[in-house]
Amino acid sequence: MIDRSTSLDQFQTDADEADALDYVAANFSSGTTDTTSAQVIVQDDNVLDKETLVSMLDYQRALQTNDTVNETLIENDSTRSVANLVATAAVRNQRAAELQTRERELARTEASLIETLETLESNPNASVCPAFEAVDANTAVNLTEADYTLFEAAVEEGWESTDGDETSNRTATASAQNTTRDRTENVTKQILADEYVSLAEGRRELANLDPTLGTQSKKLRSLNGSEVETLVADVLAGDSDRSARALAFMPDYYEPGTTETNATLLVVTQESTGGSFAPGDAPEEIEDAQATMTDMAPDDDSLSVLVYGDGIVSTEIMDSMIDSVLLVGPLAIVFVLLVLVVIYRDLLDILLGLLGIALVLVWTFGAMGWFDIAFSQPFIVVLVLLIGLSIDYGLHVVMRYREARESSETPPSRAMAVALESVGIALVYVTTTTVIGFLSNLTSPLGVFRELGVVSAIGIVATLLVFGLLVPALKVELDELFEGRGIDRVKPAVGTGGGSVNRLLDTGATLATKAPYVVIAVALLVSATGAYGATDIDASFERSDFLAEDPDDWLKDLPDPIAPGTYTAETAIDTLDRDFVRQDTTATILVRGDVTNPVTLDQLDAARTNASDMSATETYADGKPAVTDPTTVMDRVAADNEPFNRTLSAADTDGDGIPDENVTAVYDELFRVAPGDAAEVIHKEDGEYRAVRMVVTIDNGVDDDVVRDQMGWVADDADGEGVSVIATGDVIVNQITADQLAETALLSLVVALLSVFIVLAAAYRLTEGSASLGVVTIVPVAFTLTWVLGTMSLLDIPFNIVTGMITGLTIGLGVDYSLHISERFNQELTDAETVAAALHETVTGTGGALLSSAATTASGFVVLLVAILPFLQSFGLITALTIVFAFLASVFVLPSLLVVWVRLVGRDPAAK
Repeated sequence: MIDRSTSLDQFQTDADEADALDYVAANFSSGTTDTTSAQVIVQDDNVLDKETLVSMLDYQRALQTNDTVNETLIENDSTRSVANLVATAAVRNQRAAELQTRERELARTEASLIETLETLESNPNASVCPAFEAVDANTAVNLTEADYTLFEAAVEEGWESTDGDETSNRTATASAQNTTRDRTENVTKQILADEYVSLAEGRRELANLDPTLGTQSKKLRSLNGSEVETLVADVLAGDSDRSARALAFMPDYYEPGTTETNATLLVVTQESTGGSFAPGDAPEEIEDAQATMTDMAPDDDSLSVLVYGDGIVSTEIMDSMIDSVLLVGPLAIVFVLLVLVVIYRDLLDILLGLLGIALVLVWTFGAMGWFDIAFSQPFIVVLVLLIGLSIDYGLHVVMRYREARESSETPPSRAMAVALESVGIALVYVTTTTVIGFLSNLTSPLGVFRELGVVSAIGIVATLLVFGLLVPALKVELDELFEGRGIDRVKPAVGTGGGSVNRLLDTGATLATKAPYVVIAVALLVSATGAYGATDIDASFERSDFLAEDPDDWLKDLPDPIAPGTYTAETAIDTLDRDFVRQDTTATILVRGDVTNPVTLDQLDAARTNASDMSATETYADGKPAVTDPTTVMDRVAADNEPFNRTLSAADTDGDGIPDENVTAVYDELFRVAPGDAAEVIHKEDGEYRAVRMVVTIDNGVDDDVVRDQMGWVADDADGEGVSVIATGDVIVNQITADQLAETALLSLVVALLSVFIVLAAAYRLTEGSASLGVVTIVPVAFTLTWVLGTMSLLDIPFNIVTGMITGLTIGLGVDYSLHISERFNQELTDAETVAAALHETVTGTGGALLSSAATTASGFVVLLVAILPFLQSFGLITALTIVFAFLASVFVLPSLLVVWVRLVGRDPAAK
């Protein structure tokens, strides 16, 4: 059984950068569990008004109460947004105001108690209870019986300390007054001790305020619009660390401090219980949870959401693969069937062709199962390719069979023998060279291309066996059976009966006999132009390459199960790239070795300074560079944690914020007070510090090759004695993969061309005594290749996971068309009276089969234009053009080359 794979790991390179990325994924984290994030783009006319902020909080509460989503969420801060920060600021302001009110009330109550105590002490005849009750009645502080007991005891102590023998006019000394004041203040502090403890606890809670979503929502609802605007302006002013964190949720075009914008981010952090996973291969629970996030978007038009995360990517990659097969497969069959009906005009031949196609696909994909090769998106191309080649092979056999059987007097077995004798050698040559073209992908450094080459080669060999042996045998038996019952089975071949098709095909022969050098010169000029354009073709490997575009409405209206679903990830990723600081697009400068050496931290700090000035480094809305390393983490933790601040200050002897000694002790304290923050940038294993890293958020507007170069420079800045430093990250590894795609195209081109050249030259040397015909046959293939590459450049189609195969495919298909023409011409030349006559028979006979083949195969690939995957659309277009170019080169250019070849080798029948 064939497995299906959506993992992008199958395209990963074996480069050192890829190994470093795996090391980072395995050894650095933001906590004790593996996590993944969903970035929810919230959009509305103004996402910062009260109604939308409240709706965002309600949406977050709904996520946390939904069973499917909640079981994947981390324990704390699972959802974060600007709405949280605004609401928390509102709650904080309220709590701060309440604390200030309590503090003022305590101070007033304390002053009143002191004043009352002093009054009572100076008047021994006064009543204590009424005086205390008067204080209690005029304060919001709850004074208890225990407080009264303390107060009464203090009054009596004051009376006892008064010297009764002294006259009432004796003036107390300043010292005595101070003693009395201290005593009364101590008493009032004891009376209000619980209140002061509660006040201190309130201040601590305020510093670590984390209100529930319910509290946040209730508070925002209680405010009016202008109050919310004031809060928003303050939270997003960009003048504090808290404000800077808030700006991370805002789009690039947002102006700090303003109260209007149309989009913001909501980040949902989830646990991956099975450990880390490759992009595109998220666990099922993550896929289900993120799909649920999309389904739970409010339906009251209060806001709209676009969810992007690994779960969405995995789901859409798998769905797009299934939808593409269900959509493209039937449409390809319908298109091909229509063309076959027009060309064959015979039900039996059509059915035999469809049977042969089915057998080829079963054999090929069965072999994938036996070899344990998983089916992924690029293999959709193999499906369409084998359908096209099967029809191509079948057409050549059937049309040559029809030519050989001009009347019912020629028995089917004899006609098929002539057909196979004529085209059989060409089919073997075509199979050999086409297999070579695809097996040239074995030189690729990417495993998936090697698998594609092997599977394609298996399918092509299966095509030869089915349409070179099985289908001909069935056709002979069935034709004899029907004719034995009086049913005429003689049918005309395309291009042999005169008419417009015949005249069109004969144009190449006419031009070749009248002006061969002009045709060759024009072909060379066009080829030179195409070759020049080929130098500008880029290579691309990005996650977005695998994401389907949301299909047009007319496709969604097709009947089930053909109709594709709705796809949003492509739109989401485009929006993130265009408008936001991507939370998941980073580069890492990985430092391994002696990372407790102060010099290592100094070098990394210098590298961070340089990284901040790079164009590839993203900046937040407040203008600060998005760079994190051990130093920035230590600074952030020290600002909120006094014990760690003292440890860091003691180790920083020169005051530059970087430890100059006792680095191990600083790391130890950092892991003690902030383990999650520390684990994000420092790797500790078996009690030893093995590595540190710098994380640079990448500006998505910068080309990947520029990112790779600049991060390489930053890594060089951080390099030094005792450490090894490398720049890595998805962007960098993807760029390396893109370079290897281009390398695959170039290598397969060189290997395939040389291999086909050698095979054809050797074959014709052995069969015809001259290798030159093999050389002539390969020239139109080279022309076709330059035309294809030039077209790719003109249409701005890059080398990607599928178009990287185009060079091998072009050579395979091009040789197919050229070989049939050369082999037929070589046969016709033996009996023809003139070269023109041989060319005429060739291009109207074999050329007719080639026209039929080109029409059916190209139509099969054109169907890919309705695929929901952009890379399949571009591949379908460029492959259809490849087939057209190969047909044009073989029918309109190759005849001129053959005329020149005949003249050079002296095989002109007229001369004889």
